[in-house]
Amino acid sequence: MGVKNYLLDGVSCAGKTTVCNELQRRGYHTIHGDRELAYWGDLETGEPVAGSAVENRAWLWDVAKVKALVADHNHAATFFCGGSRNSGRFIDLFDQVFVLAIDLDTLNRRLAARPAHAWGGTASEGEAFAREQHATNAGLPAKATIIDATAPLASVVDTILLYTNQNE
Repeated sequence: MGVKNYLLDGVSCAGKTTVCNELQRRGYHTIHGDRELAYWGDLETGEPVAGSAVENRAWLWDVAKVKALVADHNHAATFFCGGSRNSGRFIDLFDQVFVLAIDLDTLNRRLAARPAHAWGGTASEGEAFAREQHATNAGLPAKATIIDATAPLASVVDTILLYTNQNE
């Protein structure tokens, strides 16, 4: 989608959707990966799976869709926002990768503020996963620019834009 393509990842509740919305509000082209690209699939094969008890079930992005969006250069820059456990299959397509980082207190506060119907809201499974992911950084890109996502939203977005030279 962009001449330059950027990936914004992070643990659950790091602020990926919020940052994506702010980038979009500022006029940048964004892809909400969790809405537009993601599905539950087998981590090994990439095949879609149904049911939470399936072994190797993970939140994945459709690799073919990611590749097609990156190849389309209709925008100066595109920000892909969201998490996927198969990012290793397409991470090299991005010009820069960012990981939004938060501390455990911030994670707990954001989980507590989520509506009950939202993923991780009151579901103990979702909360346990988010905390485990936070403790291990499981599935997050290793080679990334770390952004302090506990800072005010405007500051987080300004920092990302400075790194990308997309500042207004």
